[in-house]
Amino acid sequence: MSRTDSSFTTRSGHVLSGTVVQPVGPVRAVALFAHCFTCTRASLAAVRITDELARLGIATLRFDFTGLGSSEGDFASVGFPGDVDDLIDASEHLAATIGAPQLLIGHSLGGAAVLAAAARIPSTRVVATIGAPSDVSHVLDSIDGDLQAIEAQGRGEVSIAGRRFPLSAAFVRSAREADVLAAVKQLHHPILIAHAPGDTVVGIDHARRLFEAARHPKTFLSLGQAGHLLSKEADARYAARMIACWADRFLEPAPAAGALEPGTVRVANNASGLAVAIDARHHQLIADEPRDVGGDDAGPTPYDLLLAALGACTAMTLRMVAGRESIPLDEVEITLSHQRNHARDCDHCEQDDARVQAIYRRLKLTGDLTPAQRERLLAVAERCPVHRTLTGSLHIHDELLPG
Repeated sequence: MSRTDSSFTTRSGHVLSGTVVQPVGPVRAVALFAHCFTCTRASLAAVRITDELARLGIATLRFDFTGLGSSEGDFASVGFPGDVDDLIDASEHLAATIGAPQLLIGHSLGGAAVLAAAARIPSTRVVATIGAPSDVSHVLDSIDGDLQAIEAQGRGEVSIAGRRFPLSAAFVRSAREADVLAAVKQLHHPILIAHAPGDTVVGIDHARRLFEAARHPKTFLSLGQAGHLLSKEADARYAARMIACWADRFLEPAPAAGALEPGTVRVANNASGLAVAIDARHHQLIADEPRDVGGDDAGPTPYDLLLAALGACTAMTLRMVAGRESIPLDEVEITLSHQRNHARDCDHCEQDDARVQAIYRRLKLTGDLTPAQRERLLAVAERCPVHRTLTGSLHIHDELLPG
């Protein structure tokens, strides 16, 4: 995936900071992510969810709301209506850059914000919330301070999760006046409500109220034992995968790439890293390098794919011959390895010996096989098509096409 800083100016004149996370291959859809109350776009949940969405082909903008993280503005004054306006401004920024967002995702209070903003973002097709409250005033319970004094005096300092924040009377009033359930009842978009039954910050009853208010099609997703902040990586990635799978049936399909002839493969790199998207007929793969050599470890390495091609061809050839010759072959397991490193080889690619020197292929054949049948299958393995391609006189013809 690629991560690019992206800033935009809101209707109030503040510059908000964001990060666009894009997949290596074709973009299936564009999403907009809203972080949790007083969090930032750098929260573990925001980073992990948007990274996982990119792996699944969804480009996402995550950004810092007004006055939080690296964004300008006064967090104390804008309140919940300001968060909704920020989302609308962010959607317009996306529409003018990589594409209008079809999928809105909000975590905690960000979930309430996307529910309130969805009807005002024309490109919205689906909305997903994670641990969202059904009423915005719920966040006031997490604030340690004299809210009555703030409302009387106009402003004061409070503590939220151990951090000090200035807060305005307008912020408190907007939280009490916001009606999330009314907004949900008016929505005509598919909604997914993800919530952990044991969430101790925003109780499961909030999910029930949101679900009851929503129109069909609506879906509830249990996040099991996940904590409210999705601090465990597995929980965040699970939520992202389930949201992407659910949203897929409602999203407008991306334009199809040009059809490939049988036996033709397309490989493209449209990101800043090393990862590439591979199209083989209607199958999509990702290849990458490990992080210690400059990649993101988003997929197998080129040498991994080379070994996989040899192993796959060997297993298929053995299976076909065994069937044709009535050899009782039950299972085939092939383990392959080599002694080269792609990153080091690239430094010496102009040298004649810069190639794989040895591949070790270990075959485990299961079945009621005689010694003669085992020897027969081993001989077949040595003549599988990919094996013969690698060890034969292979010529690669290069042609430079117009850019």
